[in-house]
Amino acid sequence: MASVCEVCGKGELSGNNVSHSHLKTKRTWKPNIQRVRAVVEGEVKRVNVCTRCLRSGKVERAI
Repeated sequence: MASVCEVCGKGELSGNNVSHSHLKTKRTWKPNIQRVRAVVEGEVKRVNVCTRCLRSGKVERAI
């Protein structure tokens, strides 16, 4: 599944793991993406949405 929110565009971020000895290795942070049935422009579709958009009400869930 794509790790990008279709509402806000939130995606992967990259950075470093930093050990106790201060060695740095690359790592990524992925957003919490859920595949939900939502009402989009009057019809029900499956969309990939982050949990922040779900909680804030930016997405209307289909029942």
